[in-house]
Amino acid sequence: MVLSAAGQGDGTGSRALAELCQCYWRPLYAYLRWQGFDVEEAEDLTQEFFARLLDKNGLATVDPGKGKFRSFLLASLKHFLANERDRALALKRGGGLPLIHLDALSAEKRRQIEPTDDLSPDKAFERQWALTVLDQALSRLRTEFSMAGREALFEELKGFLTGDGRADAHAAAGERGGMSEGAVKVAVHRLRRRYRDLLRGEIAQTVGSPEEVDDEIRNLFACFR
Repeated sequence: MVLSAAGQGDGTGSRALAELCQCYWRPLYAYLRWQGFDVEEAEDLTQEFFARLLDKNGLATVDPGKGKFRSFLLASLKHFLANERDRALALKRGGGLPLIHLDALSAEKRRQIEPTDDLSPDKAFERQWALTVLDQALSRLRTEFSMAGREALFEELKGFLTGDGRADAHAAAGERGGMSEGAVKVAVHRLRRRYRDLLRGEIAQTVGSPEEVDDEIRNLFACFR
């Protein structure tokens, strides 16, 4: 969608850019914060980067068959910083281009990204990228349950995606949801399987070929070690 939107003047590009920002602002913001930029500078640079990426048709150089999108995005950000940093920081918020409203950049979520350890900026980017991909898959799963009128069930079972090791966890969930322990176990199994499928689908959109998905999954989970 983003590739096809680049260069179009019918508003498609703006919508694509907005979705791109919503999905991927956190890894870029994290990189900037670990580079030492303060909160306002990191916000401005994140917005400016996305605006110029589409404004200059930078996405036209993306080839879905070559490499990973996260690698392209990080390399593009580094290039942007090297060539545009002084100019970008001298501009007022919005950079002279239409302001990109990052609604997801709430104070609560921003605090979760603030530097708290000695990660390198690249490692901070990779970790936030992994978290973003996981969150995207979880959001799609929640939407599926919601559209099927089963949002309450999702909220009851989502904790099992990260593994609730308590021996009585399934029975307790069944009591709260009016289900047998066996039914809960079946529902959890299906939930995990669907989440894995959605996660693989999310990752497949950011790599060059289906054969790279498993390797990318291993790389992403290695970020938490």
